[in-house]
Amino acid sequence: MRVGGKHYRTVWMEDHVVYFIEQNLLPFEFRIQQSLHYRQTCEALRTMQVRGAGAIGALSGFAMAQAFLEAKEHNDSSLIEKARVEIESTRPTARNLFYAVEKVHSAGLVSSAMAVGEAQSVANKDAEDCRKIGEYGNSLIRDGFRIETHCNAGWLAFVDYGTALSPLYLAHSEGKDIFVFVDETRPRSQGARLTAWELHEEGIPHTIIADNAGAWLMAGGKVDMMITGADRIAANGDTANKIGTFEKALAARALGIPFYIAAPLSTFDLNCKTGKDIPIEERSQEEVLYAEGPDENGDMRKIRLASPGSGAFNPAFDVTPAGLISGIITEKGIISATRDGVMSVTREP
Repeated sequence: MRVGGKHYRTVWMEDHVVYFIEQNLLPFEFRIQQSLHYRQTCEALRTMQVRGAGAIGALSGFAMAQAFLEAKEHNDSSLIEKARVEIESTRPTARNLFYAVEKVHSAGLVSSAMAVGEAQSVANKDAEDCRKIGEYGNSLIRDGFRIETHCNAGWLAFVDYGTALSPLYLAHSEGKDIFVFVDETRPRSQGARLTAWELHEEGIPHTIIADNAGAWLMAGGKVDMMITGADRIAANGDTANKIGTFEKALAARALGIPFYIAAPLSTFDLNCKTGKDIPIEERSQEEVLYAEGPDENGDMRKIRLASPGSGAFNPAFDVTPAGLISGIITEKGIISATRDGVMSVTREP
């Protein structure tokens, strides 16, 4: 992705320092942050300075590599397992986090240099997988399509390209006339703040819609397909994604709208037989009760949106059953998820 004419990845590592785009400031400010220690990197994960399945995975791999470097520097091998537990506790629903930590941890048991190398490989593979997802997904998009998406599964959510947005970027670059309806995605507003910013940067026609407007648009014949990302996919194809995705899948099925998930194979968790086995992260009620943004002077301010004295329940994800999914777009092809849990690749390289 290019910002101001310069190419950026969302996360990267140089020597022992991890760099990342601070997503909590977007779209109002574009800032590169750095993390010198694995605990700082964990905090970036926990506070959603970096978010999105692939970016979470890459950053987690870099955090694990930092832990090996720190353990070597301080001659403290006990730090490794403590760090792994801390990293894995930051975002428990995201499968890519555990995938990356496991690979980097295994490599680090050989040497800290191997840990760093494996973390870089995880990040590079994420970017390449997303590029291929764009190619497969683009084959589903016809000229004139109006596409709805939920949350942010674009470049910012991965190391580069994204998943749900990768096909849109390729379709647009090929000259296809597309229009994107961007769900605002409360309570963190990843759609309104991040997806809309990405699409604007790429010059793709779009508009932000209230989360509750999707079914109405579908019923009016204004949506040709829906594509979202995923944070974890069970063995039977049940898919965990940002809260609100399940509702959109139900509406799409009822109204005959194709509903696709775009995700690399690293998002699949074969240890989860069904969606019932996927842990669902519950976040602070403050995300529902408050909102943050710049005032007329550009200063960030936090305001309460809800009735004083009321609390809130804030599950970060929901699970869409496989039977509601038209297909899962991966780097290896498009997988058909069926009601009986049997999946098959319908297109291969």
